[in-house]
Formats: sequence, structure tokens, C-alpha cells
Amino acid sequence: MSKNLDKIFVLDTNVILHDATCIHHFENNEVVIPISVLEELDQFKRGNEQIHFNARDFLRSLDDLSTGSNNSEFNKGDGKIRVLVNHDWHPDVEASFQEDCPDHRIINCAYKLKIDNPDREVILVTKDTNMRLKSRSLGLSAEDYSRDAIEDLRQVYTGSRLVENVGTREIDELYASQGIDVAGLDSVTNPISNENFILRNGQKSILAAYDPFESKIVRVDKPTAYGIEPRNAEQSFAIHMLMDNRIQLVTLSGKAGTGKTLLALAAALEKRSDFRQIFLARPIVPLSNRDLGFLPGDIQSKLDPYMQPLYDNLSVIRHQFTPNDKRAVKIDEMLEQDKLQITPLAYIRGRSLQKAFFIVDEAQNLTPHEVKTVITRAGEGTKVIFTGDIHQIDHPYLDKRSNGLTYLISRMKGQDMFAHITLEKGERSELAELASNLL
Repeated sequence: MSKNLDKIFVLDTNVILHDATCIHHFENNEVVIPISVLEELDQFKRGNEQIHFNARDFLRSLDDLSTGSNNSEFNKGDGKIRVLVNHDWHPDVEASFQEDCPDHRIINCAYKLKIDNPDREVILVTKDTNMRLKSRSLGLSAEDYSRDAIEDLRQVYTGSRLVENVGTREIDELYASQGIDVAGLDSVTNPISNENFILRNGQKSILAAYDPFESKIVRVDKPTAYGIEPRNAEQSFAIHMLMDNRIQLVTLSGKAGTGKTLLALAAALEKRSDFRQIFLARPIVPLSNRDLGFLPGDIQSKLDPYMQPLYDNLSVIRHQFTPNDKRAVKIDEMLEQDKLQITPLAYIRGRSLQKAFFIVDEAQNLTPHEVKTVITRAGEGTKVIFTGDIHQIDHPYLDKRSNGLTYLISRMKGQDMFAHITLEKGERSELAELASNLL
């Protein structure tokens, strides 16, 4: 968003539901809240989802700021806030959008402000793409709320680096030792905490990672997790970081079929003795944005379609073994004793998870604030894993740059207790990989 002063920013409801603190991020410009926004927020006051918390927090904050004011204008320290009540339609807007709905009322509010303030720039801030297009069709400036968006998607950290023309001596030393000081490897420069490397020359290659706790470059073998063996370099890196208890936060990104959830679940089962419980959760984003109440059956019947992909991954691991194999039996025992729980993410909110292996699937459908809320649930000894595909987002107001997974990767990069890897190659099947690349 622009940072020039003396502008008027008109907020849409979805901006507030995305970030309850948004009014504090417009410097000393004027922020206008149409009365239609307050009416819409009234519908979100009750509930346990993050948007409900955001609605309540914003309304409380607005109430605090307005205390002592006897009109619709009040100061927020470095700027001014105004609640605009007038619902009269401007002829231009009424001619363009004949339906009376909250979106059109908010656009109408911004348009009238533009007409009444020709010497000031009026900007409608909304996360609704269609609403931005409608606003621009009237000659009105409209922007996405991008405070927590990544500037350049090409700069998103991948977690691995290919290093060519590495000396044979360096590769041999890594094979022969547990780790080498960074100074002893001329080919690796400025390593980031837990960054992974494919070191190779024309004759030899080796997988390695920078261990920030020992300040060494260590060899990465091909570890097995509960019967699941890595099929490529990135999967080897993933299992390596998932099995390291010193790394408390891991993100795995990649397209469908790269093994993100499967590897995380397999590592959790392999390391089960180090944790009290394994939680496998995912956010519920109903198809076509229809509420769960639309689906038939009781609450479990409504949730089953959303949880099924997680059960599918568990099935892949279980079916490697015969029914009587102790590892297959152990999975059934853990499910029965609630030591392995597959659940909607909303059911985790509000809990404090102690010594848990906590996997959050489809994290690209979370907002940055929701990701923060999840991580702050982590108690002592808990490891949190986020998996997702930033190119496959179902949330209507998130994109590749503004979703919680992208935000988390960019902000946590370089922290000793954080590791990330982008899985590139699909391993579901040759057909799935071909379809993913060509269709």
C-alpha cells in the first residue's frame, strides 16, 4: 500500500476479518469505516473461528478509541478514523450496480468520498478481487491489503541449494566424517540455519545440511521413517529435518503428490516415543464457500470429507505392513487411545499442546495471523509441522503472496529452530506427475 500522507482509506469487512489491527497500519492518513462494515461485523461476533476472534478484537479496539468522542470521528494517535453512516446512493453507482448489497454500499461510500474530496486520494482497501475490479470500473482506486504479503514470490526461500563443481576432497571428507566446519568447505558460502545442499561435481555427489547447533555442514543420508523411504533429494532433506527434535518448526511446501503430508506423518510415527500425542489437523475451507451446515448428516459426517485425505495418508503407511505386523497394530492402538488424532484445525484452537508432534496440513489456506495463533499453542517439547501448496489456495481472500505458509517461510528463514524444504518432484505416480506438469 502507498505510504504518502493525507489519503483516505476505506476499509472493506474482509480486511478487518483478516487483520484485527489493520487500522493501526495506515500511518497518519484518514481511515473510513462504512456503517455497512460494522453491520457485517455484527454477524461475525459469535463463533470460535479466527475471523470471529478478529471481529470481536476489532470492535473492542474501535470502542476503546471512540470512548469520549461524541460523534463519528475520532483520533488513533497518528491519524483519524471516521465511521460513515450516510447510505444515500450516488447516481453513478446506482446506475452501475442495481443490487443493494454490502459490497455495493461500501463501493458507494468510497465513490462519494472521492467526489466530495477531489484534492485527496481515496483508496478502497479490500481483499475481494471482484470488488477491486468493480471499484476500478468506476474510476475508483482499489488496493489489496498487503501488509503481510511477500513482495516478490521469486524470492521465497526453497530450503535447498545446488552447488556444482565441488572438490572431490570435500565430498570425500563429508562421507568420512560426521560434520565439517563451514570454513573447511570452500564450495559452501553463507549457509542459512538448516539450509540443505546438493553438492556435486562430474563424478560424485552428496547431500548435506548446515547444522546451526554445531556450526557444521553435516552429511544427509537417506533415512527411513516408519517404513517410508525417500525417493529424491528433497524428500531425504524433509525426513532429516522432521526427525531432528532440535528443530521445533518445519514447513514443507510443494505441489500435490510430492509427499508432504505422508513424510510428516511417517516421521511422527517414527518419533512417537519422544512425544505424548500426534495431532494431524487441517483447516476446513468448504467448497464454493458454502457452510458446513449445507452438508447432510451429523457433525462427524460433515467433517469426514475434509479429513479423508489425512486418513488416506495413514492408510498408505499402514498398508506397507501385514495386518499383524506390530507397526500396523501400533497405529490402530494409537488411534484407539487418542494418541494419534486426526481433527479439524478449529478443534485445536484454544488448547495448549504439550510434548506433541503437531502436523497442520493445507496450511496455504491459513492467514498469517492464523498461523501465528497455531504456533503460539505449542507448549514445551512440541514440534509443529506446516505442509501445503502455495499454488493451490482455496481461501477466497488469500493468494500466493499473502497466505500464511508463504508468510511463515519468509519470516522464519534463518532461525535455528526452523527448517524448510520445497518438494519439487511428484512421487504419487508417473500419470499424476505428467498431469501436474502438462495440464
